[in-house]
Amino acid sequence: MRGTDSKKTTQKLKHILSGHRPERFELIRILQEVEEEFGYLPREAMLEAANFTQIPASAVYGIATFYNRFRFTPLGKHPVRACMGTACHMQGGSLVSEALERELGIKVGDITHDGEFSLDRVACIGCCVLAPVVVVGEDIQPRMTPFKVEEVLAKLKEREAQEPSHKG
Repeated sequence: MRGTDSKKTTQKLKHILSGHRPERFELIRILQEVEEEFGYLPREAMLEAANFTQIPASAVYGIATFYNRFRFTPLGKHPVRACMGTACHMQGGSLVSEALERELGIKVGDITHDGEFSLDRVACIGCCVLAPVVVVGEDIQPRMTPFKVEEVLAKLKEREAQEPSHKG
């Protein structure tokens, strides 16, 4: 299975690279397209982009880490985004973020070992009147508190357990 995934990844990378010239100025656009395709920047994709553009891998990594738009870990099945905009921060967003880290057992920017949850902080969700806000998947969770974190995650896990399995 892993070999198949690697082959699919290589095919997708080749397709992305085929739309670009092997020049330095193409690097950021290549990285953006890779992230659009995979949801993050896999290590092998950065190495492939480095090879394609003839830029040292360390420089590609330096460029990718300079821009905070790029992810280096995949999103979980349920991405969790904690708003840290001014309104959310002033209403206790940091405490909510800490509670999410404790409850999920991961730090911001990480993914749970089972791949179910990833946790990120974002600058602003745009729901300031509902601060502090957390978004789980596409669902906005308004007026969050550290105490509500466990409740929101438990309801999601319960809902998941009740859904019929799609495994065949």
